[in-house]
Amino acid sequence: MFSVKKPAVLRQDALASLVVFLVALPLCVGVAVASGVPAELGLITGIVGGLVVGAMPGSTFQVSGPAAGLTVLVFEAVREFGLGMLGAIVLVTGLLQLALGALRFGRWFRAISVAVVHGMLAGIGLVLLFGQLYTMAGVKQPRSGMEKIAGVPGLAVDIVTDGDALTAFAVGAATIAVLVLWKKLPGKAQLVPAPLVAVALATAVTALGGLDIANVEVKGLLDAVQPPGLNDLTSLASVAVLGTVLAFTLIASAESLFSAAAVDRMHDGPRTHYDKELLAQGLGNTVCGVLGALPMTAVIVRSAANVQAGARTPLSRVLHGAWLLLFAVLLPAAIGVIPLAALAGVLVHAGCKLVPVKEIGPLWRDHRGEAVILAVTAVAIVTTSMFEGVVLGLLLAVVKSAWETSKIHVEVREDDGRMTVVLTGNATFLRLPRILETLEALPQDRPIELDLSPLRHVDHACRTALEAWAARHNDADTEPVRLRHARLTAVA
Repeated sequence: MFSVKKPAVLRQDALASLVVFLVALPLCVGVAVASGVPAELGLITGIVGGLVVGAMPGSTFQVSGPAAGLTVLVFEAVREFGLGMLGAIVLVTGLLQLALGALRFGRWFRAISVAVVHGMLAGIGLVLLFGQLYTMAGVKQPRSGMEKIAGVPGLAVDIVTDGDALTAFAVGAATIAVLVLWKKLPGKAQLVPAPLVAVALATAVTALGGLDIANVEVKGLLDAVQPPGLNDLTSLASVAVLGTVLAFTLIASAESLFSAAAVDRMHDGPRTHYDKELLAQGLGNTVCGVLGALPMTAVIVRSAANVQAGARTPLSRVLHGAWLLLFAVLLPAAIGVIPLAALAGVLVHAGCKLVPVKEIGPLWRDHRGEAVILAVTAVAIVTTSMFEGVVLGLLLAVVKSAWETSKIHVEVREDDGRMTVVLTGNATFLRLPRILETLEALPQDRPIELDLSPLRHVDHACRTALEAWAARHNDADTEPVRLRHARLTAVA
């Protein structure tokens, strides 16, 4: 894979890997904490994403690891089934991805409606944003998305009236401010990743000021590994667990492959092979499941940082995994000084970026149906669950597509006392009410010819209904109806 041996290329890849490592480090820890699991599990997933997935064919520059997009789903899964089940769920998710990749389903994930994906990310972003506001204040967050949103006024009161909550929230808010303002600095300053700067400054201020706020709990890398047991594997037969597995598989695969399409637009190198990339993601999640770690996806933030840092080969993403491993082994205590409020601030910022605010206006003006699907998917995720929201969004997208492709034109012609009704387009059950209303309004005392030959497609429901209408019309002692059938494959 790494056939290029020029020193300049190797040096560029090494430098790019350090940039990706500095971006990935706070995000790995933050996503783990927000998911309700030990911080080390996020690092393990990042390490596997670098050393295992990074060495696999598929995408050249895409970087994988724990993603904010799965935080809400992981949090709910851990709370409902326990931490021990997480590894089993991720393991089966990986095996499903391997099967889908082997069956060449990778390309089909590209067919998922963009509106559904944006709605999914928006719903995740909203739940993540409002949930992490509570963590910023050191307060336990409510269970459901609606409870998190409804509890914001009470949270504001707690922050104002409680000194400790106000201090922690201020640290998180300052972290967000650094993330926002860092992009406005000169280009050379931005060579240092904003998340690293924001977390480092918050950690320094908290330590130097002696602020009494909660820090990340550290167990050690080996202690955090919890392979799934036999009981966990046998519990996979539960309907609720299988639903979670399907949600993990769908969301992780779609997010990874949509990320690949976005990353391909950032560089002129080799294009992503989607089936191979799905196999790589499946192998990574299988290894993460065996280790009891978080699920992984391709992460656009790290991937973009990799491309922008000048990576030339996949070596950069493999090396970033090596740096994460060295950090977790040699400097585990460094994680324990990071304030939780700072990591919550990073994830609030990430949650805001998941909501496609800039795209909603143009989408509403040009494609209102897509905007409705986006909004319904996001609201359903917030009010119900991730899986139900995504399924609803996909169903709406299919219905919208079916409605738009089943356009039909009904033309009534009169010639020498004979009426001819010509149907053009696609006759499906979705347009059947309109067709029947037109036919039933025709006079019954004149001969009628129903011309179906211009139709491109007639489904079974339409054909049956039209033949039944003709039979009723003929049985009513009226002038007969003559059907001119559609040609070729028009009749379903």
